[in-house]
Amino acid sequence: MRQIPVDTSNATVMVAKTPQPKVKDRRTGEIAIDKDGVTLMTVEVMFSTPDEVEILKLTVPQPGVSEDLTMGTPVALTGLVASAWENEFNGQKRHGIAFRAVAVTSLAAAASKPKAA
Repeated sequence: MRQIPVDTSNATVMVAKTPQPKVKDRRTGEIAIDKDGVTLMTVEVMFSTPDEVEILKLTVPQPGVSEDLTMGTPVALTGLVASAWENEFNGQKRHGIAFRAVAVTSLAAAASKPKAA
């Protein structure tokens, strides 16, 4: 599956929902892990550009998620990519775009640090 890099240089990004473990199977509650055995997290962010605002649901490995992410926290997205997906369930085709990032890092701590003189 092709991964397309997403340019975040002209965007303002804030946490829209507190990060949660990504659920692989809703029926069993099984948590998703990557091929290296690392727990995956779901982070919803408000992605705002001068032309539009969207809520994106990102998949991020747990070590790449800052611990201090709460609703409204400004963040930086490292290694954000988009991938098209398609599946068929009960005879109905579904498709969409999945977003994945290497890390979601809080910018709030950096903004509150005093600047050196």
